[in-house]
Amino acid sequence: MVEVNQQLPEPVPETGLSIAEAARRTGVSTHTLRYYERAGLVVTPVERTHGGRRRYREFDLEWITICTRLRATGMPIKGIRRYAELVAAGRGNEDERLDLLESHHDQVLAKIAELQENLKLIARKVDVYRGRLAAGDADQLWAPNRTEPPTYMGKAGRGRVGRS
Repeated sequence: MVEVNQQLPEPVPETGLSIAEAARRTGVSTHTLRYYERAGLVVTPVERTHGGRRRYREFDLEWITICTRLRATGMPIKGIRRYAELVAAGRGNEDERLDLLESHHDQVLAKIAELQENLKLIARKVDVYRGRLAAGDADQLWAPNRTEPPTYMGKAGRGRVGRS
């Protein structure tokens, strides 16, 4: 059973969905759906009609959601493929699946921490600009002047002039 904490907006008909409808419901393009199949990211073959057209079931949509979430959080295609292979292989490899997901989880947390640090710097810059604009001295914010290099002051108790 695939566990996704997302309810599909409407039930999938018993006959399945066309590739266009599956793309609309999952938020990925038809090209991406075809790529997922070619790249070995699906765990079961997508059913086809007698005429060869794809028909997506609820399980397919749930799995596509998992793949897109893993990809959106930075998991490489190789990692998603390995996870799909493990799931498709069935029981007996749950420890390896867990290791793969825990490793990715840790990488996502590290990336979030890095983004939070970057966001702090941006927030400080926003505060500086707001403060300077409110004080009416925003023209004192440092801007590179091609004719005069910025003045730097060294460790002898002097600071940098004209910070941005």
